[in-house]
Amino acid sequence: MIYHVNISAEKGGDGSKERPFTRIQEAADLATAGDEILVYPGIYRETVDPKNGGREDARIVYRSLEKGKAVITGAEPVKNWKPFDNGVWQAEIDNAVFTDRNPFTTLVSGDWFIASFIAHTGDVFLNGKSMYEAQSFEGVKDPVPSAISWDPDFSVYTWYAEQDSERNMTILYANFKDFDPNEENVEISVRKSCFAPEKEGIGYITLSGFTVCQAATQWAPPTAYQEGMIAPHWSKGWIIEDCEVFESKCSGISLGKYLQPENDNKWLKWKYKDGTQTERDCILQAQREGFTKERIGSHTVRRCHIHDCGQTGIVGHLGGVFSVIEDNHIHHINNKQNLAGAEIGGIKMHAAIDVIYRRNHIHHCTRGLWLDWQAQGTRVTQNLFHDNTLPFAHLMTEEATVGIGEDIFVEVSHGPTLIDHNILLSTRALKLATQGVAAVHNLIAGAITAVGKGTDNGAKTLISPRYTPYHVPHQTEVAGFMTFLHGDDRFMNNIFIQQPVDPFMVERSKHGDENCWDDENVTVGVASFKGYPTFEEWQKEFEGYCGMGSSASDRYYMHLPVWSEGNLFLNGALPWEKEKDSEVNDTFHAELSLTEKDGVWQLATNLDEVAHKAVRKLVDTERLGMAFEPEQKYENPDGTPITFDRDFFGRDAGEKPLAGPFADGRYDGIPLSNAHEA
Repeated sequence: MIYHVNISAEKGGDGSKERPFTRIQEAADLATAGDEILVYPGIYRETVDPKNGGREDARIVYRSLEKGKAVITGAEPVKNWKPFDNGVWQAEIDNAVFTDRNPFTTLVSGDWFIASFIAHTGDVFLNGKSMYEAQSFEGVKDPVPSAISWDPDFSVYTWYAEQDSERNMTILYANFKDFDPNEENVEISVRKSCFAPEKEGIGYITLSGFTVCQAATQWAPPTAYQEGMIAPHWSKGWIIEDCEVFESKCSGISLGKYLQPENDNKWLKWKYKDGTQTERDCILQAQREGFTKERIGSHTVRRCHIHDCGQTGIVGHLGGVFSVIEDNHIHHINNKQNLAGAEIGGIKMHAAIDVIYRRNHIHHCTRGLWLDWQAQGTRVTQNLFHDNTLPFAHLMTEEATVGIGEDIFVEVSHGPTLIDHNILLSTRALKLATQGVAAVHNLIAGAITAVGKGTDNGAKTLISPRYTPYHVPHQTEVAGFMTFLHGDDRFMNNIFIQQPVDPFMVERSKHGDENCWDDENVTVGVASFKGYPTFEEWQKEFEGYCGMGSSASDRYYMHLPVWSEGNLFLNGALPWEKEKDSEVNDTFHAELSLTEKDGVWQLATNLDEVAHKAVRKLVDTERLGMAFEPEQKYENPDGTPITFDRDFFGRDAGEKPLAGPFADGRYDGIPLSNAHEA
């Protein structure tokens, strides 16, 4: 059955084309497997709560008739602004408008949120852009540009909220500068989500072509119910496609964890167990409560334009397993810097088991892609990353709250994590506080950081290793827990190019030994693995070993081996001291920059002069071997082997591929974004 929804129609319709519903929820109450909801252009100020799920062979489809023209928003307009004092305007809001919770009394909080940041889940929007919350009325009357925002010029557009409890009113004060708020589009967020079922297990839904924006979402750590403006809520088989998602207070799309009432933000509420321990607890609880491949995950997020969210564009823990995230454009996440903590990034996912991230364009985020815990069977391929590092030197202080950012951060996972055919252009390309990573056929113009660091909990005087789970290959069942030996990494057929580095970052890197989380390295290449053994050296430690009674040895606690082969190092990028079949070119100076015109991104480079000569050996699953701890090969989610004979664009690279991500070695002026933009 097809239901029609048109906000401009007369109320009281029956969902037919002749008499459409006026609210999407009216159709969501009725739709069952195989039904389609067609939504006409307009602004739908509601939270859509699908009551029923579809089936794998009979989805429920919610479709915007014109891409982007049906808008589901968590905001309501405010038109009763009155001049108050010295350029400040005042509006009174009846608290009855807040049906979920009052976002102007609800603080952003949760595990791994830095509590020194005081922020409410609500926002005030001027012409679709969120203004900045002040900590007092004085911050509205005399606003000062933010010292940490990526957009300091707009940071002087401020608001502040008070409560009139006797009248049950929220009183807003705002500084709109030269704008008259009653003549502009001024809105406030009132709802905590836009499209999310309240019940778990509402699966096989397609959301296609909508604009989704401006909800008062809460902080989404892995130990809590993870809110998002769009949220499948612990189900299976959603498709979220061709949507524009922006201005969530915290997260745009959540593929995340369900509510565990006794273990929800437990670290924040009950300090006696560290957050790492409560996270382990919640993973095992989920397994007892039905976390299986048959019930959870396998979502698709494709061709979406996700931007200007406070915490993440996409977040998830456990609920996003076996998903595909492809062809999305994700940018300008956490740029206001009004939220901080260890859960921020263009994409931040825990337990990305067998998740594929491909052909995404991720840029201008505090962090690009953060894979935390259990990045087992995860593949990151054919993506374009750039400008995912703090933009101003004054932000890169020793007190920087969540580090200075990178394109890809893999943390406390045992692999196998596969990173292939990507373009990584940020000053810090890879942060590898982990093991079991294979980087194959990438163009890497940023440093590899945190080698051998960042896997302990940072106790003051005692050892504090983090034990994280690894799983039965291609399943959710936990196979064991282990801390980190580091290494077990492979770097094959990559091009490494040293780029100029901000002097502040160079100076900061000199003090990397003082930081237990990050070595602050800014030198491109794999020289940070100095001293790690080859496989042959590591294997010798076990020769003649016969178990109990053998002489004491560090064989079970030493670094795991590293493989680095077939790479090309330019502009002073440094190889590993045990490199095989690689080339260090000290005579050619590679020029490299990324330009954008009319939405098309391309490289300006002379790299073509050397790249077409860098013929290498073919890499495949057999050559990469298996990640040590889970004893799992670098293979497809269905267990079939991979041969790396397709390039960044999917072109055939043949049996004698070139180093780097392009099959023909041509980089200059080649459009990169046509296949990567929503």
